[in-house]
Amino acid sequence: MNQTVDARGDQCPIPLVKAKKALKELHPSDILKVLVDNEIAVQNLLKMAGQMQIYAERGKEDGGFYVEFHVEKEISPEPSAEETQCLLPEAKKEEPVKPRKKNTVVVISSSFMGDGSEELGKILMKGFLYALAQLDEPPACIIFYNGGVKLTTEGSASIEDLKELKAQGVEILSCGTCLDYYRLKDKLIVGEITNMYTIVEKQAAADMIIRP
Repeated sequence: MNQTVDARGDQCPIPLVKAKKALKELHPSDILKVLVDNEIAVQNLLKMAGQMQIYAERGKEDGGFYVEFHVEKEISPEPSAEETQCLLPEAKKEEPVKPRKKNTVVVISSSFMGDGSEELGKILMKGFLYALAQLDEPPACIIFYNGGVKLTTEGSASIEDLKELKAQGVEILSCGTCLDYYRLKDKLIVGEITNMYTIVEKQAAADMIIRP
């Protein structure tokens, strides 16, 4: 069965949500075509396909873009809370449960820190990111949106600190809509482009959120 979802004109994360809902109804050999009107949406959909281990390809049609998802196997639902709990007792018998590393997410919405002097705020933000890179246990993820995306792009004074954080395994994510708004999409230096759906997911799953 072939299915088409029209997400042209929809703002992030609506194309992703529409695609996820449609994919749940598909079976092996089915194809889902999602129509969009911007490159950021294409990249977001392709990234989602990779995360879900579904083959996808992009194309152009009627002046816009599309992403085709080719379903090759049943899409497994996430385990329920009950299923997860049933597995825990058996796992404990086999080996001691190690303390879970805290899932800390840092959210940065500006290129400078605090109110008052913007010049001082930029100095403070540079120091903040440097300090993050020196922690024994760095955050799991740093999310940049609005003016914060200027810190991950060309000309930022914090590029080396962010590269160090990424080398330590920290996920560096910049809002695609924000990069597009500031015309910085092609000047991203560190990390990956993300979408509002992922930004919400990361914060919802966090044990601690830090907002400098």
